[in-house]
Amino acid sequence: MKQIIAMGGGGFSMEPENKRLDHYILQQCKDDKPRICFVPTASGDADGYIERFYKAFEAENCVPSHLSLFSPPIDLKDFVNQQDIFYVGGGNTKNLLALWKEWGLDVLLNTAYEDGKLLAGLSAGSLCWFEEGVTDSFGPLTKLECLGFLSGSHCPHYDGEAERRPAYHGLIENGLKPGFAADDGAALHFIDGKLHKVVSSRENAKAYYVEKQGEEVAERELETLFLK
Repeated sequence: MKQIIAMGGGGFSMEPENKRLDHYILQQCKDDKPRICFVPTASGDADGYIERFYKAFEAENCVPSHLSLFSPPIDLKDFVNQQDIFYVGGGNTKNLLALWKEWGLDVLLNTAYEDGKLLAGLSAGSLCWFEEGVTDSFGPLTKLECLGFLSGSHCPHYDGEAERRPAYHGLIENGLKPGFAADDGAALHFIDGKLHKVVSSRENAKAYYVEKQGEEVAERELETLFLK
C-alpha cells in the first residue's frame, strides 16, 4: 500500500501544542515503533527546525532520525531503506527539488514509496509530491513543476496566507492542472495515488478540490474529519 500524507500546514513546527496530525502520521505505520526520518532540506537543514523535530518525536513511540544532504550518510540508499516514514519539512521547494535530484534522493524516495514506506510533510514537504503547484520559492506565487508521485496540482497554506487562494485560482484559470488545496491544519491522505481521507488538527481547517469549469474556476469543499 502506497501512502502520502500532504499537510497544508501544521504538525510540530506550526502547532507544537497540537500533535493531532503528527500522531495521525505515526498511526498509519504498521510497525509498533516506526522509524521516522525528518527531511529538512527545504529549510537548508536549519538547526532549530531539526531540534524541534527531535523534541516532538522523542516523546512518542517511534525512532526519530533526520537526513541531511549537507552532511549525508555514507550509504544514502541503505539509510533510506532503513526508514518507515519520511516527514519532509517546509521551506524552499525549488531548492529541495534541486538538491534531491542532484543526490538521487527523488529516485530513492520513489522506490521507498513503491515499497510501502509512508511519505508525509507540510508546505514544501506537501507540495513536492504532486505534479505541479503553487510556490513562493523564487518570488511572487507562481507555478512549480514537482515530483509527480501524485497526479494534479496542490496549494498548501490555503487559508494561512491571503494571496494563496486567488493565486491558485489564477494559475488554474491559465492552465495549471486541477488539484487539491489544503488549509493550515488540514491533511490530505492518499492511498495508492487516490485521495482516501482528509483529516484536520482544528475544527475549521478544510481542504478543497479546485478545477476549471468552463470559463470559471470552481472549488469543492472536501469532507474533513476533525481528529479529536
